[in-house]
Amino acid sequence: MFKNPLLFLLFFLNTVIVLAQTPAQKLEQAFNNLLADPQATYALTSLCVLDAKTGQTIFGRNENIGVATASTLKTITSATAFGLLGKDFQYQTTLAYSGTIGSDGTLKGNLIIIGGGDPTLGSWRYESSKENVILNQWVNAIKAAGIKKIEGKVIGDDSLWGSQTTPDGWIWQDIGNYYGAGASALSWRENQFDIHLRANRAENNVSILKTVPEMPYVKFVNELKAGAEGTGDKVYSYLPPLGNIAYLRGSWAIGISKSGVSAALPDPAFDAAFRLQDTLNRIGIAASETATTARQLTIEQKPMPTVTQKLATISSPTLGEIVYWFNKKSVNLYGEHLLKTIAWKSGKEATTQNGAATVINYWSAKGIDSRALNIMDGSGLSPATRVTAAAMANVLFQSQKESWFPIFYESLPENNGMRLKSGSISDVSAYAGYYTDKNGNKYIIVININNYSGSGISKKLFRVLDALK
Repeated sequence: MFKNPLLFLLFFLNTVIVLAQTPAQKLEQAFNNLLADPQATYALTSLCVLDAKTGQTIFGRNENIGVATASTLKTITSATAFGLLGKDFQYQTTLAYSGTIGSDGTLKGNLIIIGGGDPTLGSWRYESSKENVILNQWVNAIKAAGIKKIEGKVIGDDSLWGSQTTPDGWIWQDIGNYYGAGASALSWRENQFDIHLRANRAENNVSILKTVPEMPYVKFVNELKAGAEGTGDKVYSYLPPLGNIAYLRGSWAIGISKSGVSAALPDPAFDAAFRLQDTLNRIGIAASETATTARQLTIEQKPMPTVTQKLATISSPTLGEIVYWFNKKSVNLYGEHLLKTIAWKSGKEATTQNGAATVINYWSAKGIDSRALNIMDGSGLSPATRVTAAAMANVLFQSQKESWFPIFYESLPENNGMRLKSGSISDVSAYAGYYTDKNGNKYIIVININNYSGSGISKKLFRVLDALK
């Protein structure tokens, strides 16, 4: 291959030098290459790599500057939830009734679904929580109680956590879409529904074919335009929490293979009550009044009926099972539920702010500077969240010592041949997690770039991390 001995010698020496470089030297070179990339010209880029066995910093750059985390924040939320709630923690949702049941099977009162904060109720991700499974359990319990008619209504009791479902700081473009669904004490079917669409080439518009399930109580204002072939899904649903008018804006590509988009349920507690009452109607157990919620009764200045008898209590999957999907599929809703649950189970009002403060205090007690954890939500969807790479890496390091760590580790997706939770919001891309190289060396990694330009930045972040391989 080398006819010139001098060239061979130079190649050999260069190879030796490269192989002799320490991980820190390789990381520095790769990181500097990223900084020199035009996409990073006006960006803030941070990297923190720790020795997973000792916690010592192998390489750090801008690691003590707070940056928007996107979904890598979920590693902190889930680790805190494990620490405070335990891996076997479960939520409970109770079906009850008020009033009395007559000898003819008439309930002179109301059915009440008492929300207990479960984010999985009606979710398709778990066999035990699927919508039809839950509805069948409720129907069977109602039949077993001898109820054949309801002189009243079904009430979704969402009072446990108050009426604010959406964290302060979330942006209007996100709210109304499935990934921006807020956390209700009575959440249902992961607080989302589907809108099936079709782009029409001749008319340059988009038709709403149907919603799944049907949403008779929501009015849709369709402002969508047909996008050129290959432009994909650029649809946004502007549907405020507790509202009933959805504006669909943006474009939907001609010839796109997807059937449609998913939007956020504006009032999940109402939808749960509506679906149960509709199911009962279909099997001949009619209710005389329209379904409602505890929140709506408060607005109408009507008292919440007193429970006479509990009919059934449904337990959620364990926290370990919830965190698996939380991190694996980056379910924002779960993060907001966990944050409120952390506050609630710590004896505080179940608000996002109290949950964030509890998370910060938990890690501050373990030696992490609270000023490095400026947390605004549980999922990282808020662009106002600011956490340093060093603080996040420290959380990942300390988590290894806990009995729940194997479950936490398994929840992290595989990215670039590593166990890394990804994060992506507008102009933010980040990864956080663990890597074991072929020689058994273990590393903790947090890499983050804010305010980058263009697209396709992930592969360039991976090139930096490849220095550890």
